[in-house]
Amino acid sequence: MPSAEIDVSPEVMLTFYRRLYPFKTIFNWLNHEHAPSRLFTHREFAFTLQGDVYLRYQSFNNADELKKQVCQLNPTRFEIGPVYSARPRDKKTIRAGAFSPQVRELVFDIDMTDYDPIRTCCKDAGICKKCWGFIAAAVHVIDSAIRDEFGYEKLIWVYSGRRGIHLWISDKEAMELTDQQRKSLVGWLTAIHPTAKESSKKPNFRFGGKLPPSLQNALQYLKTIFGELILTEQDCFESEEGYEELLQYISDSRTVESLRTKWEDSPSRSSEDKWNDLLRIASSRPNLIPALEDVIIQYTYPRLDAEVSKHRNHLLKAPFCIHPKTGRVCVPLDVTSIDKFDPEGVPTVGQLLQELDAIGREEGAAISHSDWEKTSLKPYVDLLDRHSQGLMDEVRKEKRKDDVSW
Repeated sequence: MPSAEIDVSPEVMLTFYRRLYPFKTIFNWLNHEHAPSRLFTHREFAFTLQGDVYLRYQSFNNADELKKQVCQLNPTRFEIGPVYSARPRDKKTIRAGAFSPQVRELVFDIDMTDYDPIRTCCKDAGICKKCWGFIAAAVHVIDSAIRDEFGYEKLIWVYSGRRGIHLWISDKEAMELTDQQRKSLVGWLTAIHPTAKESSKKPNFRFGGKLPPSLQNALQYLKTIFGELILTEQDCFESEEGYEELLQYISDSRTVESLRTKWEDSPSRSSEDKWNDLLRIASSRPNLIPALEDVIIQYTYPRLDAEVSKHRNHLLKAPFCIHPKTGRVCVPLDVTSIDKFDPEGVPTVGQLLQELDAIGREEGAAISHSDWEKTSLKPYVDLLDRHSQGLMDEVRKEKRKDDVSW
């Protein structure tokens, strides 16, 4: 990537905030109304300044105040927290018991590094179109579970700018969940604990020999993507280390030794070939089917950072911030096209400023406060605007009901 595209100097960031950052869009999304409400005025913002200085408990009356402070501080990024019982900026003047988080979007965080034990194409901070398949699979599973099992509808997925994705759920009921309720909900969705050290001991997904309904529902989808993602693109079982991991799931020692001998004698056998060897054996031994299902779950089921979701006072990076390592914008994504998304194709701050320069030279245009409309950032801002409109429509409906009841 050209160096100009990863320039995130203070000068570049300030231009980005002044001309491109969609403050009004962020306000509408968080506030759910055009007129400022407690959802915004009592909301915590936290800023990471140059030199890793961290500034918490900031709050603002409106989008203009937020923009003024962001441009004054010129942070490398900023984060969004809960709505408190009082304005966060007044925290020091309020007795401790009177300052507590009240509501907050239900959020989820999926990070590509949690897939390092199984992905073969990249490691650590790396991410490519191939390993994005893990994130896409996680999005499909979590999005469906949230909508079907919990009935929430106001979901927006946001690419983190480097190697992960965040989910923000803004349904009123979801925002009002207590910490204990959030913990229970994320516990229901969690099958794999990425913070625990991966071991050769096979996981136990079953209770009384059966998968819980949440995993049974997810498995139907995961079966459809296992072949392409795990066997073809990642080729997870091609190496000796890879197929030894696979054999850990088979409890019958004779079957394990037979397969190990076959695979050692034919080192060129692909992951698909090895999986087909297992399927042929399972066709005459149905007791092996649960083990194969467990493999599919272990290799494709979402790996959630549960701590992010459990607590209302957790801070999460705001959409449209710039990732300091990649220069990419943290953009909202359309779940219906998540499989086609290419993280390396996301606009960078350098690219956006070049687009502005080109437009300015062609048109001789004056600087505008919504210059994002003229750049490749527009479809992403439009996506969050449409989502926010749905939130505002919901508030209007509720107000009409209240008016009628009187």
